[in-house]
Amino acid sequence: MEKAFNLQFYIDQFTLARNWLVENALALSIATFGQLLVIGLLFIAVQPVATYLRGRLDQVPELPRFEPPLQWIETPLRWIAATITPLVRPILWLFLQWLTLGVVNYFELPNQLILTAASLTTAWIVIRFSTSFVRNETVSRLISVIAWTIAALNIVGLLTPTLELLDSKAFTVGALRVSGLTVINTLLSLTITLWLAAMAGRFLEHRVMASLSLSPSMQVLIVKLFKIFVVAIAVMLALYAVGIDLTIFAVFSGAIGIGIGFGLQKAVANFVSGITILLENSIKLGDVITVGDTYGWVNSLGARFVSVLTRDGVEYLIPNEDLITQQVVNWSHSDDRVRLKAPFGVAYSSNLRQVIALCLEAAAESPRVIDEPKPVCLLMGFGDSSVDFELRFWIRDPRNGFSNVKSDVLLRVWDKFQANNISMPFPQRDIHIISSPKDGETGPQNDRTAMQTVDGAGAENVAAK
Repeated sequence: MEKAFNLQFYIDQFTLARNWLVENALALSIATFGQLLVIGLLFIAVQPVATYLRGRLDQVPELPRFEPPLQWIETPLRWIAATITPLVRPILWLFLQWLTLGVVNYFELPNQLILTAASLTTAWIVIRFSTSFVRNETVSRLISVIAWTIAALNIVGLLTPTLELLDSKAFTVGALRVSGLTVINTLLSLTITLWLAAMAGRFLEHRVMASLSLSPSMQVLIVKLFKIFVVAIAVMLALYAVGIDLTIFAVFSGAIGIGIGFGLQKAVANFVSGITILLENSIKLGDVITVGDTYGWVNSLGARFVSVLTRDGVEYLIPNEDLITQQVVNWSHSDDRVRLKAPFGVAYSSNLRQVIALCLEAAAESPRVIDEPKPVCLLMGFGDSSVDFELRFWIRDPRNGFSNVKSDVLLRVWDKFQANNISMPFPQRDIHIISSPKDGETGPQNDRTAMQTVDGAGAENVAAK
């Protein structure tokens, strides 16, 4: 900790850097030319081997498909080949550089330029390799800055003093010593292990989702549980790698339990509800459901909510707990066939058997109506103004909507009724104006007139005074 505030320490490091610059960058000695010559010869030596290996790697996409049970290695093998191919030459060059450094150090020969070339090549390979799979521009730049910084410190001989300086700033929490170097190592370890866990999760997700022997709900459940497991393992490995004793976290277990019980109650309830839904297989990807006033199909199953996409293009995020505690209509839970009903009425003068035949023809002509079970048209009763019917038919694609197929069927029914002179009646009212009784006249006569009007016309009468 004292080095951080010691001015002489920084002066000494500056002096070392200046001496290195004078001795290595400005002094054109035979050793310097010798190191440059060795670096050039190493680069030339890797060319034939790199050309051969690149040719072999370019043939990987053309290889025949792997047969079970080895088909799972096909995707990662092709990805590795595509990623490593442009890096074959610098990787071989770097390998020879580090091998040469070992020989030079053994014989205690000058090696600063070779070490500089090796450090710069290592940084370039790390940056190029990381940017091949890191899509986030900010993260990619951060990796580049870290790699070039480490390479620069290593070249000028300040890497070890910098690490010592970071490690000198520390404080103690119980039996744990926390320093700047510990924090950096922890962050780097977490980043690497979490990235590996994410890669493993995505690989398993592709494999599980491609399996035809598992139901969609079991696929989602396996992927979710595996991701939670690998993330937990990654965190524990990262903490263990930097020397943090995991038993110290036992102190916080009680506080974490209380926090889950109060602050995270809803989150835990939704998570447990999501696991229950997946285990019971009550809601699957692609199911058409109705929750309250929301009608749509399940677009995704999450740990906290279910995404329901409606035909309006609106996506509703419904908490898993609501799907457990509320009534949910699943139109395609065990069977994707759904029966729809279309009521209508015709005039009493119509040929009822012809009406039924025309309705069945109209339903059969609709492209979304299936043949089995067959459509039926039932006489439901004799109404005040019409004979009431109900046309029932089945569809197999409920996610495409109900109202549109009803509209199509009823429009076909209307066209057939118009072509066969079958009318659909509407209520009619006859209004009879009855004058009030004159002076000296009794009321029964007028009452008798009104009653005769009702008997003579089968419509509603409205008396107006």
